[in-house]
Amino acid sequence: MNTDIALIRNTQHPSGAYPAGPDFSQYPYCWLRDGSFIAYAMDRAKVHASARAFHLWAARAIQAQSSHIEQLIERAQKGEVIPQNAFLPARYTLEGERKEDGWPNFQLDGYGQWLWSLGEHLRLSEESGLPDLLAPAVDLTLGYLRQFWAEPCYDAWEENPSRLHTATLASIYGGMMAMVPYRPEALETAQAVRRVILEECVQDGRFVKFIGNPAVDASLLWVSTPFGVVGENDPLMQATTAEIEHCLLWAGGLLRYASDTYYGGGAWLLLTAWLGWYYARLDNPERARECLAWVESQRNAWGHLPEQVPVSSTNARFLAYWTRQWGSSACPLLWSHAMRLVLRAELSRTKC
Repeated sequence: MNTDIALIRNTQHPSGAYPAGPDFSQYPYCWLRDGSFIAYAMDRAKVHASARAFHLWAARAIQAQSSHIEQLIERAQKGEVIPQNAFLPARYTLEGERKEDGWPNFQLDGYGQWLWSLGEHLRLSEESGLPDLLAPAVDLTLGYLRQFWAEPCYDAWEENPSRLHTATLASIYGGMMAMVPYRPEALETAQAVRRVILEECVQDGRFVKFIGNPAVDASLLWVSTPFGVVGENDPLMQATTAEIEHCLLWAGGLLRYASDTYYGGGAWLLLTAWLGWYYARLDNPERARECLAWVESQRNAWGHLPEQVPVSSTNARFLAYWTRQWGSSACPLLWSHAMRLVLRAELSRTKC
């Protein structure tokens, strides 16, 4: 069996949850963001039962928050100011329970990504409609995002909580659009989100990290791949990708953003695979294969892929700091393995 598929299957909890990093002290939980892309990778690998188990887990976790979601929406509609720690969490325990431990939890991207991943699961597994077991959680999530999509929150990296992040908005757009076949009313919110992205998240002919910050972030690849706010060949996206590579590509691996200091700011495997995914969809197989080769070269003796690896731009002081705090960077990281699977599947699909 493929090493990546076997690792993901063997690590998946009986509940259906995927632990982000099973051997890393800070990552024994399931982030909706990581889990959604891992499930998508398993669908691309035709291991639909694994993906379905994840989606059922996510639906149970969200349904357990139903009364809380309703209260949040009611409070917002009354004009109340809601503290960030009151919103839904970005991650849950493997049993689907909310974890209160001070981690920056208010992140909207994962809820949009779950809807998108679910839509892809239904399409790739050839489901005839939205299953009854999943529909209540879908409706809760759509209502939550419809109310709060423009609320500043933490970004994909658990940072910058008072900003509107382009990648987060793109994730919400992708999730809303994925549900339009089942809930047509989601289109109105999706269109509103897209307008904000195109009108407020663009500067100098390209997308920006968040509104008011002209820097790039590797997560901006999500705007086209896979969420389709614009296509891979759109001039805005091509200019964004060119700037990402200019600022963030080091020795074949992609940084998250230029000022990153987490583990010194290394090159992330999942983001490098993402860049390859972008190029595969842009019909540039040679560049996509270069990204895949770099990712493959980072496997350890057990075939595991880490979260990130040091490069020449890595800040040694911060690498040492985080290593003292938590040990070596997470390895394996299931999201890294998932994105390698996605890139390999994309190259195979296009017969590259």
